[in-house]
Amino acid sequence: MINRSIHKLGLGVLALCLVLLALYATSRTVISPTHPNPVSTPTPTMPQVQHTPTATLTVTNVKSSPISPLQPISPVQPTVTAVALSPLTSSSIVTPARYTYTVVKTYPHDPTAWTEGLFFNEGALYEGTGENGHSFVRKIDLESGKVLQQISLPEKYYGEGIVIFGDRLYQLTYQTQIGFIYNKATFALLKTFTYPTEGWGLTHDDTRLIMSDGSARLTYRDPETLHVIGYINVSDPNGPISQLNELEYIKDEIYANIWTTNFIAIISPQTGKIRAYIDLTDLLPQADRANNQWLNGIAYLPKDDRLFVTGKHWPKLFEIRLIAKAIDR
Repeated sequence: MINRSIHKLGLGVLALCLVLLALYATSRTVISPTHPNPVSTPTPTMPQVQHTPTATLTVTNVKSSPISPLQPISPVQPTVTAVALSPLTSSSIVTPARYTYTVVKTYPHDPTAWTEGLFFNEGALYEGTGENGHSFVRKIDLESGKVLQQISLPEKYYGEGIVIFGDRLYQLTYQTQIGFIYNKATFALLKTFTYPTEGWGLTHDDTRLIMSDGSARLTYRDPETLHVIGYINVSDPNGPISQLNELEYIKDEIYANIWTTNFIAIISPQTGKIRAYIDLTDLLPQADRANNQWLNGIAYLPKDDRLFVTGKHWPKLFEIRLIAKAIDR
């Protein structure tokens, strides 16, 4: 009897132990569950941007610095590269168009003026002249030719191209490698600047100054620092065209007198390729022409699409209209 009771007691204890073990295992499962593997989130991929080259002037290592009043700017030689949008190849060669002209109206012009720069600003005509001792900048009344305002250069300077950008008037000199910046309204001298080449013509494209130096290259300059920010080399299908002189920016193209000729070249400001030539032969009658009276001076009134030209020591300024000319093939 006692042995049977002990036996039951042992079985009970064993059963109790099994129950406790089961409860313990269950509690472990609840307290320390097994975590599932974390969900892997892919890193978003940035879209690939397709870069289409649009700039025509690539600039490297160009530094800008403020200009001290009445102090020359030291010439800077940045590394610049001209990049053509459409490289000239055998399949892209296009013979430049040709234009002649008809005279719309003739205006008086000072025959003592050796014209270097010519343009309109706010309806007023401005002219810059050359020759030592006869170099000046003038504001002129178109209809009468009357000088409204003038500033003269010292005799040692041979004046060249001029242009107004903002409230400043810029003037180049021929071989002294110095330019002058005036207050547009008063003609008071504000600053000077220097450049390493000769100075010939000057215009702007509403963003940059564009300068010629007698070569086949046109140089772009920052209007504030006057540092070089790019250039284009000018050519037609026969090769480079040099002697580029007075400049005018008209309808997103550059018009340039070709020195000692009767031609004006119309140039792409992106590629430097000449799109057309204007032939102004016999514009000034022989009766009004003396020796070495070269065509030079281009001015444009965009409001009415009016084009004006003159020359060195010419007694007349002409308003002309272009006429397309058939090209001999």
